[in-house]
Amino acid sequence: MNDAHVSRRRPRWLRVLVGTLIGLLAVALVLAGVGVWTVRRSFAQYDGVARLTGLSGPVTVYRDAHGIPQVYAHTADDLYRAQGYVHAQERFWEMDFRRHVTAGRLAELFGADQVQTDSYLRTMGWRRVAEQEWNLLSADTRRYLAAYADGVNAWLRDHQGSQASLEYAVLGLQNSGYRIEQWSPIDSLAWLKAMAWDLRGNMGQEIERAALLGAGLSRTQVEQLYPAYPFDRNAPIVSGGSVTAGTFTATGASSAAAGAGGGTALSEAPLAAVLTPLGRDLKNLPALLGTNGAGIGSNSWVIAGSRTATGKPILANDPHLGPSMPAIWFQIGLHCDCGLNVEGFSFSGLPGVVIGHNDRVAWGFTNLGPDVTDLYLEKVDGDRYLVDGQWRDLDKRQETIKVAGGKPVTVTIRTGKDGPLLSDASAELRGIGAAAPVTGSGARSDTATKQSPGYAVALRWTALDPGRTAEAIFTLNAARNWSDFRKAAAQFEVPAQNLIYADVDGNIGYQAPGRIPVRGKGDGRWPAPGWDSSYDWKSFLPFDELPSAYNPAAGYVVTANQAVIGPSYPHFLTNDWTYGYRAERIKEMLDSAAGKISVADVARMQVDSRNGMAPTLVPLLLDAKVTGATAKARALLRGWDFQQPADGTPGSAQARSSAAAAYYNAVWRNLLARLFDELPADRRPDGEDRWFEVVRTLITDPASPWWKTGGKPTTRDEVVASAMRDASDELAGRLGDDPSGWRWGALHQITVRNQSFGTSGIAPVEWLFNVGPAAASGGGSIVNATGWDAREGYEVDWVPSMRMVVDLSNLDESRWVQLMGQSGHAFSTHYDDQFELWRTGGTLPMRWQRASIEREAKHTLTLRP
Repeated sequence: MNDAHVSRRRPRWLRVLVGTLIGLLAVALVLAGVGVWTVRRSFAQYDGVARLTGLSGPVTVYRDAHGIPQVYAHTADDLYRAQGYVHAQERFWEMDFRRHVTAGRLAELFGADQVQTDSYLRTMGWRRVAEQEWNLLSADTRRYLAAYADGVNAWLRDHQGSQASLEYAVLGLQNSGYRIEQWSPIDSLAWLKAMAWDLRGNMGQEIERAALLGAGLSRTQVEQLYPAYPFDRNAPIVSGGSVTAGTFTATGASSAAAGAGGGTALSEAPLAAVLTPLGRDLKNLPALLGTNGAGIGSNSWVIAGSRTATGKPILANDPHLGPSMPAIWFQIGLHCDCGLNVEGFSFSGLPGVVIGHNDRVAWGFTNLGPDVTDLYLEKVDGDRYLVDGQWRDLDKRQETIKVAGGKPVTVTIRTGKDGPLLSDASAELRGIGAAAPVTGSGARSDTATKQSPGYAVALRWTALDPGRTAEAIFTLNAARNWSDFRKAAAQFEVPAQNLIYADVDGNIGYQAPGRIPVRGKGDGRWPAPGWDSSYDWKSFLPFDELPSAYNPAAGYVVTANQAVIGPSYPHFLTNDWTYGYRAERIKEMLDSAAGKISVADVARMQVDSRNGMAPTLVPLLLDAKVTGATAKARALLRGWDFQQPADGTPGSAQARSSAAAAYYNAVWRNLLARLFDELPADRRPDGEDRWFEVVRTLITDPASPWWKTGGKPTTRDEVVASAMRDASDELAGRLGDDPSGWRWGALHQITVRNQSFGTSGIAPVEWLFNVGPAAASGGGSIVNATGWDAREGYEVDWVPSMRMVVDLSNLDESRWVQLMGQSGHAFSTHYDDQFELWRTGGTLPMRWQRASIEREAKHTLTLRP
């Protein structure tokens, strides 16, 4: 699975304890009703009065029919203290789980199966970096983080064990000695490292390219599988610009030239030997936000008032992240007499609002995706490593991992100039590195005998340098204008995000922020030789030279993880963009809108399910020589509008589109399997938009060697026809012989799994914590981005985690929805009460005016000192 979870291995003790839990709960429910009491005792208090030590005055928390809180306080300190309390009420298990992940302490919760996961996390040192960041922050930011922690701890004083969440009752059956610790401001800072990890850029692609070389492909073949961004068809975010005297200035000029290049001369054998298992191990690290796969990203766009029905800007955002329970986001409004008024989507465990608006400014994020991670192959001899012909000592430290039900494990962490040695976290990698064929020059050796030096792999990553991203959230929440917004963006170092902007005065804009490295040699596409310092990072791009646009002539800005700017831009950001299909579809809808665009129009655009590759591939499918059942299935594609609804009433246009989508996607999956059968099983196509570009090129090149499948000469048309037959046979077996009855949603389903106990493999406990399966519309690299992995099947593995549409003419008429619900407590009314709205494209009112909030409130809680 790609959603948030601990290691994919399911420990035997977990299977035993969840079975025990089910038995205990069943007996309790039948005999005494204790199970209901156990489940409900941790539910949040929504009404009445609660005591919160440290407040300077009363705080009022209004909750609407979906449990969304709006918090009103007199001071900023009271506001953040109350936010910590409210987050803990609904999501403390999630917060506790996250801080154990970021500190490399999962084995303390779940036992020995998590030691290797903890070893990797300790090696990267997320928690250590967060501790170093504390003193970089302003006094106000430290005070707000401390107030937030005080609010969490005030709630903890009255909530331990199963009083805090049902998950603690499950945990206690095996790990009875576990006690919840106090919340620390460092716990909040460390969460930002997890956010950066899941949005880290092209590290997966870097590993994959090297692994494909080792699997026998040539450098040319690998490059064919990573085609250049199609600037001639899919425009970048910023159309053009120049850097003069250290400042970027956007222009209307377009650009289309080759990107930055330059690889390394590393030997293919050690690269594959060391990086293949490394890639596998890193995929098993908890994915708290998403899959970090190629194609994953987000949509955001902002429209100027000249193009809207309201006469003021409309801003839309829907970040694409892994589906998890509880949902990634927590909706909240924060209001105080100090002048801070902001609402939007927050992360539990972190004060402030990450995406949203205040009374003057709205903003949204998508992943910019610059290359901020580099892997370095190091030559090591004992505790030394080679640099420019000289041996240097590695820095060493030891850390002890506590293990629930077992003895502590001590790990040694070594770090060089290029970062921590990730390969030290795995005994397999250490053995491979020691035996990798090496020559003095780093070129491939003909002998595979063990040599000294051996190889190790170091990670250079911007997030492992202390930074001020936490500062940016508070600066952004208080922004009053474009200048304030850019000040916040300058502080937003890791992860680098595309930031869009709108204000009540009618201005719109875009800013690329982030700490982005300037390399010596190389471009980060391939692992670099750590023994050659000319490949080191030299500096970071100045913020003022990063692409930006303010009130562009087009009247809108669209960011959907496409290239930020054309290759004439003088600095290198990355070559591993997504390929612009979502962005082009959004622009097409904006440009083709009949009349002025409304908030409702934008909400409909967010759930558009048009497949961007289908117009290219379907003509080839319609010309294929197929007969019988396959020809009957192929008839579904005639007149298809390329939309991918989940289902539809029999005989309706929607049902016909859904049937066609089911067949098309089955053909796509089977075509990729046949076309790239020579790739290693774990390196075959996932089906996202990089493969759109690869296949688009191959369609026009019938003589390409890629069409020779299964070791036998075959033609393009034979491969396509075979894939069509495979698809019709597959769907007939799964969905019946009548193609008109096939539905995309019968294949493409979403199950939202609990972050920790939802992958136990025990059906009853998964029923307790998980939601689904349910049919989903959309698909990968589609605006309604419900991604799936063609190697695994059709199940949804990442989603629009929330949708927001902000109306700058009347903030009270804005709309929002998230994947699941506000509460992290299983069986709470608000555990999944937004899921059906989200699944069917609905939204909720995002109320702003206090009068509206009070009128629609279903619950009122007063927090008193």
